[in-house]
Amino acid sequence: MLKKLFQSFRSPLRRTQHKRSTPEVLNSSQHSLQRAQFSRYAVNIVERLQNAGYQAYLVGGCVRDMLLNITPKDFDVATSATPEQVRAEFRNARIIGRRFKLVHIHFGREIIEVATFRAGHPQNDEEEDTNQSSRNESGRILRDNVYGTLEEDAQRRDFTINALYYDPVSERILDYANGVHDIRNNLIRLIGDPTQRYQEDPVRMLRAVRFAAKLNFGIEKHTAAPIRDLAPMLREIPSARLFEEVLKLFLSGYAADTFEMLVDLQLFDPLFPASAEALEYNPTYTHTLISEALINTDLRIKQNKPVTPAFLFAALLWPALPKRVLRLQERGMPPIPAMQEAAHELITEQCQRIAIPKRFTLPIREIWDMQERLPRRSGKRADLLLENPRFRAGYDFLLLRESAGEQTDGLGEWWTDYQDANDSGRREMIRELGSKGDAAGEGPKKRRRSGAKRKRSAADASGAAGE
Repeated sequence: MLKKLFQSFRSPLRRTQHKRSTPEVLNSSQHSLQRAQFSRYAVNIVERLQNAGYQAYLVGGCVRDMLLNITPKDFDVATSATPEQVRAEFRNARIIGRRFKLVHIHFGREIIEVATFRAGHPQNDEEEDTNQSSRNESGRILRDNVYGTLEEDAQRRDFTINALYYDPVSERILDYANGVHDIRNNLIRLIGDPTQRYQEDPVRMLRAVRFAAKLNFGIEKHTAAPIRDLAPMLREIPSARLFEEVLKLFLSGYAADTFEMLVDLQLFDPLFPASAEALEYNPTYTHTLISEALINTDLRIKQNKPVTPAFLFAALLWPALPKRVLRLQERGMPPIPAMQEAAHELITEQCQRIAIPKRFTLPIREIWDMQERLPRRSGKRADLLLENPRFRAGYDFLLLRESAGEQTDGLGEWWTDYQDANDSGRREMIRELGSKGDAAGEGPKKRRRSGAKRKRSAADASGAAGE
């Protein structure tokens, strides 16, 4: 199941890590890349910077992906020019960032990112200029604006497969870290000492998993070895940054494999602590529900169908919800308020770890709330639910719960048939529910006492928590 993670363990070839001052140079006859494959805007930027006397190359993911016949999602440029010098060359350029200062050059909707060559950080705190670079006590880099040479830039990149520089003018690849070798051998390998590199930026652990899942590569054993021990360091990462990283992990078309690797490397816990706990006490159901949701997400992405982070987060967090609802009910809270309070508590806690924006937390709660409403179908309720803008997401989520093994007394099939039925068919389905005497999940009605007024029965929201 974890083929991607462990394929490199079969016959690991450990090469001594050392800094190379001169790259391996691959001429056009030694690789498959051609300048016409790359963004003409990115190529133009490289040419203009070189004509202005600077070094400039296409770098990183776009070079890696082109070597693997994958269409890059963007094109990055690395140069010896400072951000201010780049901006002086291009009127359509804008300097962004504080932690890592970059230049974005705009060509209509396309943005080319240009980064100045970086150098490693001083090991002696007294040599560190806090305006250019800084670390916290654990070694995490807080600011990274120490400029350097091309050779230094190559060594401070994270993975060997990302330390490739392509010159579209000479059509040569400069390889400082044996990245081409690792691409040919399907390996994710960190440059330098893995423990130190993860301490500099714990998000590199997530990037290792993401690249392994995306490229169908194995993680080299020395690169994988420290991850389980260092995984708790992800708790130090700002929650807003983790939100962006989680979207990259789960909305790139490889979410199911990514989830398996995150769990195995103990990276899922610091990202989703409540769901990780649910994975411990109810492993089969939790694993099945999350896996099914991610498989469906991957399929929709491959089919170019829209996906929403709200549904994704609703699925990732749902297994942690029923236990909380039950706990509140045991304290005497009615079912519906218990559901609402548990949802609020769970989302609030999760946002401390991953800053899910309000535009997604509100739909999450609406999808969950729909799970409590879908069983109540008597009278005009079914038609009103069909008109609800969240009905489709709620209905899909109900089917997801059923596919994970939740027992809903055929509720998903009923709603499937109801949507397909004509008006008279729908009225008959509602009458059949009424004839069963259970008011379609509303609970038994109270008996009327002689001479007493009819009282409305209370709604039973036990289905809200999937219990």
